[in-house]
Amino acid sequence: MTHLPFIVAAYGVALGLPALLGAATWLRLRRVRRALAVLETSGELPS
Repeated sequence: MTHLPFIVAAYGVALGLPALLGAATWLRLRRVRRALAVLETSGELPS
């Protein structure tokens, strides 16, 4: 019996999870940058 499926699954998790988290972070950063650009171009911030 070989452990190849477990090894492949471990590599899949080790490479897939950081890729998924990185993509989610990139999308969140893009959304926040867009919101910040709207605030910066709308004029003065209320005090």
